[in-house]
Amino acid sequence: MPHPTEEPHSYLTKESLALFGYGLTTKAIAKKLGGGCTFFDDNCKESYTDDMGNHILPSHLFDPDTSELEVTTPSLKPDHPLIKSAKHLLSEYDYFLGRVLSGDNTLQKKPFTVWISGTNGKTTTTQMLTHLLEKRGAVSGGNIGTPLAELNPEADIWVLETSSFTLHHTRYASPDIYLLLPITPDHLDWHGTPEAYTMDKLRPLKTMREGELALIPKGLTLPETDAFVVEYDSNDFLCEYFGIDASQLNYRGAFLQDALLSLAIAKVLFDETDYTLLNRFKRDAHRQEEFTDAKGRLWVNDSKATNLDAAVQAVKGYADRHIHLIIGGDDKGVDLTPLFKLIAPMDITLYSIGANSEKVKMLAQKFGIDLKEAGTLENAATMIDKVLDEKSIALLSPAAASFDQFNSYKHRGEAFVDLVKAL
Repeated sequence: MPHPTEEPHSYLTKESLALFGYGLTTKAIAKKLGGGCTFFDDNCKESYTDDMGNHILPSHLFDPDTSELEVTTPSLKPDHPLIKSAKHLLSEYDYFLGRVLSGDNTLQKKPFTVWISGTNGKTTTTQMLTHLLEKRGAVSGGNIGTPLAELNPEADIWVLETSSFTLHHTRYASPDIYLLLPITPDHLDWHGTPEAYTMDKLRPLKTMREGELALIPKGLTLPETDAFVVEYDSNDFLCEYFGIDASQLNYRGAFLQDALLSLAIAKVLFDETDYTLLNRFKRDAHRQEEFTDAKGRLWVNDSKATNLDAAVQAVKGYADRHIHLIIGGDDKGVDLTPLFKLIAPMDITLYSIGANSEKVKMLAQKFGIDLKEAGTLENAATMIDKVLDEKSIALLSPAAASFDQFNSYKHRGEAFVDLVKAL
C-alpha cells in the first residue's frame, strides 16, 4: 500500500472519477471540480443530469473495468456492491489530503490536520479546539457538517471531526495529530462487530509517521505505528501530563474531558492554555441543554445522545437527583446492558419511546428499574409533567438515533423543547 504522501491515482481529471452516492460529500466534490462529474446512486432509477451538468446513474450501471478512480460517500457500508466492486476506491480524506484542489484545479499546500474521532463528544471537541485555534487560522469540517471540498485550502489548520465510516474507507490520508475520544460499541449495524468498530477507530495509526502525535484512550490494542502515542485514562492524567489546571474550567462530566483534550492539543501545538477563551465557548443545542418550564422545573434536552456512551455521560452528570429519563429509538444494534447496569442502583424512572421499546422493557425488567411505556415523546413529556418536582430532573437522553420517529436528533430535540413549553 502506498504511503499517504504517494500518489496512487491522478486526482485532477474529473472524467476519470466515479462518485458513489449522490450526497453532501460527493456533491461538494463535484461542485469543486466545476460539475460534469458522474455519480452512481442507489436512489436513482433512471439516469439524469442535474443543474451542474453532473450525470447521475443507477448504481447497477457502474462498471469497475472502465473506472479509473472512485470516491465514496462515507455512509456506504463495506458490503455495498459499489464498495465491493471498486478497484480504485478513495475516501473524501484520501482524495483531498494528498493534494488539495483550488477552484481552478491548481495544487495548493496541504494544511496541518487534526482528526478527532470517538463515540461521543467528537463535535463538541472539534468545536472547542477550533474555537481555541481560530486565531491561528484553524477551520473545522468533516463529519461536523462541512465537507472537505468546501474548506479553505489556504487555511493553516483543518480540525476534522472524523467518523468511523470515513476512517474505514480511508487508506492513504494521514493526520498530523489524531485525537481519539473514549469509544464504546456503536454503529454495529454498519461495522458488524465491536472489534471491527474499534479497528476502524484506530486505523489512522497505521499510516501516521514518526513525530506525529496520537492521543488515545488507554486499554485499546493498538496496531503497529510510527506515531508518538500518548495513552490517557483519566482527567487527572491529562492535567498532569499536559500541565493543565482543570479548576480554571467551567465544565463538568464529559464536557470537562472534551475541554481538557482540546487544551492538550493547543498546548502541544502552541504551548498555550487559554482558559478564559475556552470558558467562553458555547455548546450546540441538543447536547445536555438545560431549560426550565413555566413552573421552574428543570428539563434537559440531550437529544444528541444518539449512542450508549453519550447517555451514560449524561446520566452520570445528574446522578445527585431523581432522574426521569426518556430513552429509546433506533439503537443501531448496540447492547444497552452497560447503561442499565449503571442506572440500576440510581434514583431513576424510565420512559420508553421508539423502535427499541421492547428491548428497553426487557432490560428494565431484568435490572428491576421502574419503567413507564410512553411510546412517543409527547406521551413521555405528559407523563413526566404529572410527577416532576423541583428536586428531580427530566432528561431526554435516548441512547439511540431518532430516525424511527423523527427526521434527525435536532428535530427530536426541538420537538421535546416545544412540548415542554406547551405544558
